[in-house]
Amino acid sequence: MKAERKPVRKKKRLKVRFGIDYPKRVAFTGDASVGGLYIITGQPERPGAKLLIEISLPDEQQVIVYGRVRWAKKVPPNLIRLANKAGMGVQLTQFELGKQELEDYLATLRR
Repeated sequence: MKAERKPVRKKKRLKVRFGIDYPKRVAFTGDASVGGLYIITGQPERPGAKLLIEISLPDEQQVIVYGRVRWAKKVPPNLIRLANKAGMGVQLTQFELGKQELEDYLATLRR
């Protein structure tokens, strides 16, 4: 039996910047929770990579967090919209800024 993920992921497109040394690539989320993100990108990092991520909330608040890539699926850029789950799943490990703001924002969204 598969254990259910906690907390619940909410489908939401948020702008993110990410990278290993500094957040140099721009992408968007497919879903998000305080524990993890699905980042839609044609250039995912390898599973196990540690990332620095900046999340831009709609009210211009910035969330800065470290995360670890749990899975990655690379597809050609022209097929990202057609592919199922193109990008990477990232487990959020350490918030530097904005954890409460992200929690508050996600609490306003429906599933």
